[in-house]
Amino acid sequence: MDLDPILLARIQFAANISFHILFPTITIALGWVLLFFKLRFNATGDAAWMDAYKFWVKVFALSFALGVVSGVVMSFQFGTNWPGFMERVGNVAGPLLAYEVITAFFLEASFLAIMLFGFGRVSNRIHTLATVLVAGGTTLSAFWILVLNSWMHTPAGHEIRDGIVHAVDWWAIVFNPSMPYRLAHMLLASGLTVAFLVAGLSAWRWLRGDRAPGVLKALRTGVVMGAVLIPCQILAGDLHGLNTLQHQPAKVAAMEGIWETEQGAALRLFAIPDEANRTNRMEIAIPGVASFILTHDWQGEVRGLNEFIGEHPPVAPVFYAFRVMVGIGMLMLVVSWWGAWVLWRRGVTPWLARALVGMTFSGWVATLAGWYVTEIGRQPWLVTGILRTGEAAGPVAATTIMGSLLMYLLIYVVLLAAYIGTLMHLARRPTAPEPEELGPRDPMRPSMAPAE
Repeated sequence: MDLDPILLARIQFAANISFHILFPTITIALGWVLLFFKLRFNATGDAAWMDAYKFWVKVFALSFALGVVSGVVMSFQFGTNWPGFMERVGNVAGPLLAYEVITAFFLEASFLAIMLFGFGRVSNRIHTLATVLVAGGTTLSAFWILVLNSWMHTPAGHEIRDGIVHAVDWWAIVFNPSMPYRLAHMLLASGLTVAFLVAGLSAWRWLRGDRAPGVLKALRTGVVMGAVLIPCQILAGDLHGLNTLQHQPAKVAAMEGIWETEQGAALRLFAIPDEANRTNRMEIAIPGVASFILTHDWQGEVRGLNEFIGEHPPVAPVFYAFRVMVGIGMLMLVVSWWGAWVLWRRGVTPWLARALVGMTFSGWVATLAGWYVTEIGRQPWLVTGILRTGEAAGPVAATTIMGSLLMYLLIYVVLLAAYIGTLMHLARRPTAPEPEELGPRDPMRPSMAPAE
């Protein structure tokens, strides 16, 4: 069987970005959670908030390290498997990637050392400032990456001369039509990922008998954070869907499994898309609901895939991934609201703790599913209307790509297992009791924190 080098290169890049995105999804929001813990400690002098900070800053550092390493590996592929990308659109992509690298290394990497090792070595104000800068740095890094990704979906502010893209309006490039929606959707996804990670890992510590106040405060923070953010994500997702329908109608048609243009389009709860015959099998649908969701009009028109023959993405992966994302989101809504009610009425219970443990990595699943919808849904374009995926591929043999792909997959499985194992190891260690006396110069001393 002949191997398609372009397909293998796409799979390899998808594997790399799937592994990489797991860790920025954590660090983007976890930096702000750490800042919340620190500000609560400063305001109250309650050492439990600092216990929570000390535990989760280790998780942040581990996630940041893996994110940086996997990001570097991913960037190499622009020069190996996809040289046409930088050749054609490097005048836009290059500066945006450079801004992200500068942000990540100069803000996050530099001040993370103070967050990790500054206890008792710098003043409380400096330590808090370092936390602010790292939290802001993670968000700025995400901003620049999402600017580039959004521009690839809805390019603006450029002109093409001799086949090469040149920037003519950086404001239009940065604030391209889909950027605000994509940025909000991703930041909220990160917040939900961290909310359930914090709640789930804290619940696991609670089930193992670690009932320290810092564990309980982190658990409550995660549950409340999830309960607050999931309605915001539903609203952001709705606005993002309206924007996608306007600019990428073929993607929406694939998400909904709609083959013929319909007015009052039905919502396909389940179906088996049959691309060969351009129909759905075993379809379960609710009339009119898709049009209402997508257009806010029960009789709104939704264009079908048959209007984009040869120009639409593979249907099945987009269709199924979208339902996984939405399904996990609905589960997050139920668990977080139920959890908030139980905490308010009864405190932590074994049933709640077990449910939260089961949801620990649910944010990862939803984020990956959403990312597949976004990126597979852009096909056959790498940059919509400008550069097709096949045009950017390099002359690398299929066997070479296959070899490196298998190597990457093996390494990523080992690293992911090691990461989760390390989290479990950290969680198994009971919270150390606070010493009765801290040195008079220790800036982390609770009684001194608000005044320093």
